[in-house]
Amino acid sequence: MIELLLNGAIYGGIFGIICWLSILLLPWRPASVREQIEPDLSLSAKQDLHDITVLIPARNEAPYIQQTLDGVTVQGKNLQIFVIDDQSSDDTARLAQEKGAQVISGTTPPTGWSGKLWALEQGLRQVKTPYVLLLDADITLAPGIISTLRKKVQAENRSLVSLMATPPMENAIERLLMPAFIFFFKLLYPFGLANKPDTRMAAAAGGCILVETQSLRSIGAFGSLHNALIDDCTLAKQIKHSGKNIWLGLSHAARSHRGYHGLKPIWEMVARTAYTQLNYSSILLMVCTVIMISMFWLAPFVFLLLPDLKTYMISTIVWAAMFLAYAPTLNYYHRTPLWAVALPVIGTLYLAMTWTSAIRFWRGERARWKDRQYESKTNH
Repeated sequence: MIELLLNGAIYGGIFGIICWLSILLLPWRPASVREQIEPDLSLSAKQDLHDITVLIPARNEAPYIQQTLDGVTVQGKNLQIFVIDDQSSDDTARLAQEKGAQVISGTTPPTGWSGKLWALEQGLRQVKTPYVLLLDADITLAPGIISTLRKKVQAENRSLVSLMATPPMENAIERLLMPAFIFFFKLLYPFGLANKPDTRMAAAAGGCILVETQSLRSIGAFGSLHNALIDDCTLAKQIKHSGKNIWLGLSHAARSHRGYHGLKPIWEMVARTAYTQLNYSSILLMVCTVIMISMFWLAPFVFLLLPDLKTYMISTIVWAAMFLAYAPTLNYYHRTPLWAVALPVIGTLYLAMTWTSAIRFWRGERARWKDRQYESKTNH
């Protein structure tokens, strides 16, 4: 029995090597950070942005909304800005009006709609411009980035471009988990594949999306994805599968200023959609579990179970591959590559968050966010 377990650990370690080397060697380079964009300094801050409307859905965002609007109002002239107040119980609406935004008082989401998508649907009714910028209420934009995104849309014939906002990294738990959040997202939705017109892969980051209004309406707008929890990727998928081009990249010009003070809020943020990303499939959950255990525990630490030359080589190769795979993300966010040493712990935490998401779904809760609970299909 012991020999069987040891052999299983060795095979698991070899499988872990294959996974890490695949990440490094796949032609679309999922671990790279080559898909990135920063403000074009040649574009004047006085750019005329009359052809863009900004929609900001906001529910109880009083601590963040004014900083977000400050970042929007410096982008250029004639930009139309709507904040859709999604039945906030705080001062979100008043604070938005103080910054000059037009505030729409949102109504209760109809059955089957997520709160954010219903807010955006109400805001879209006011849009008469060729482009719409969908912006989360906790995102600060650097001057010039909206003009830069518009230039990219027009120059590259893209119907949708989105930015993976830089997450907060002020405290230890954020520095531990937030770069890895981007890293795992890029493995799950490789930017290199999503940005190619001839692939089925599609992805977007919902914090900051510039989209052609006509392309958005041609797919049925937000009604076509009204109950999607991963609404950004669903939107990108529908736009791309309609024959349009999309682009997703990293940027320091969009930053989230919603801090995570402790493990719990990050846990809740990931658990909200983790099982959704696996299509609510128990088989995919088990596959994910086997892969992560092999990559983060069996492969790096197999030498502890069977200390010989073969297992030392397995572990050495895996640790080297982990450093090489994670280093680009860490470097991009100005973190020391030594954080790669913590990947086994980080991977375990994210796996536990995924299991939390699955268990909640099995109990009848599809998601929980912004004081709203969405039931799983098993309860309908």
